[in-house]
Amino acid sequence: QVQLVESGGGLVQAGGSLRLSCAASGRTLAMGWFRQAPGKEREFVAAIGWNSVVTNYVDSVKGRFTISRDNAKNTVYLQMNSLKPEDTAVYYCAAGERYGLSMGTYNYWGQGTQVTVSS
Repeated sequence: QVQLVESGGGLVQAGGSLRLSCAASGRTLAMGWFRQAPGKEREFVAAIGWNSVVTNYVDSVKGRFTISRDNAKNTVYLQMNSLKPEDTAVYYCAAGERYGLSMGTYNYWGQGTQVTVSS
């Protein structure tokens, strides 16, 4: 069983930046970020493979968010720039042994961290 602990959420003004971190208790092949806004379903944001060569992003964050990982620390990051009010959501870290863009791909989930972007 892999435990995931997220950090880095908070309140920021539109146009600002935040960096989310997710520390895993063990090694996993794929890691990703999902988010859930109030009244909406959880959606895919970004994913990264073990060697960091393969990454994917939802269209709405391309060019603004960057996912990265440090395998020595079993940690994945999400650098979020040019934040918009519509980015407001609870952000969840996910990890698993298969790479994919859907929730069902991932076996392990963090508790979530709130990101609020004010206009």
